[in-house]
Amino acid sequence: MPFFQGSEAEIWYEQLGNPDGPQLVWVGGGGTRGRDWQRFQTPHFAGAFRNLVYDNRGIGETRCAAVAPWGIERFSHDLAELTAGVCGGPAIFIGTSLGSAIVQQLAIDRPDLVRCAVLMGTGAWSTGWGWDYQAAEIEFRRLGGRLDGMMGVAHYAAMLYPARALGDRDLWPRLKALMLEWMDSGDNEESLVPQWDASLRFDQREALRGVTVPVHVIAFAEDVEAPPQDGEEVARLVPGATFHLLEGLGHGSWYGHAHDRINVYIEAIVRRY
Repeated sequence: MPFFQGSEAEIWYEQLGNPDGPQLVWVGGGGTRGRDWQRFQTPHFAGAFRNLVYDNRGIGETRCAAVAPWGIERFSHDLAELTAGVCGGPAIFIGTSLGSAIVQQLAIDRPDLVRCAVLMGTGAWSTGWGWDYQAAEIEFRRLGGRLDGMMGVAHYAAMLYPARALGDRDLWPRLKALMLEWMDSGDNEESLVPQWDASLRFDQREALRGVTVPVHVIAFAEDVEAPPQDGEEVARLVPGATFHLLEGLGHGSWYGHAHDRINVYIEAIVRRY
């Protein structure tokens, strides 16, 4: 099991796929381990691309020596050190949710490492219902609350998947099994406060105006956690960014719902670079 020793964190990572292909780096959201990309994403890209997956600080096998709370800049600092240390040059980054904010910060601070950024379910800052939702979850955990088993599944499914997916009598049992596996792992409970706090507090609105690398923002029309207008704002702020709106999808549709459709869409983007 490979680890990269950074200045603040010992980072678990894995390289998969074609060693001679263009380098993709997959950056997970809150509660997401690097291995989660290996189920539905990296098998699609393995033939033509080299794929780096890793655990952000606060989850999985990665261990961080710095005392929390951590700002989004510290998550991006880990990613910059990992990329510089194991990728051998600029890479194409694909992020989701918190992972997109991390990639955005990397594009702000280390554009030399970024060939292209593909951002799913993102925003420039946390505001409105999304801010209240995250703040309430953090306070609930700090007061000793937990969301486990089917209670956790029922709670998060409505935030991650669109109504038609939840109401699909063939698809829902498969999504439920995936989410029960996630609940049983404890990953969400372990990572929620340190990772969601960073997602709650970041504000990149001014800094994004200075981004110079190619950026593609993918919004999902049924996303309640990162509504499409949040992604539109990112695309307006970043000079030359391209905005994509995918209909009928939710915040977590990349995981077990419409991953085949999303993979094909992402591949068409990254092959340009």
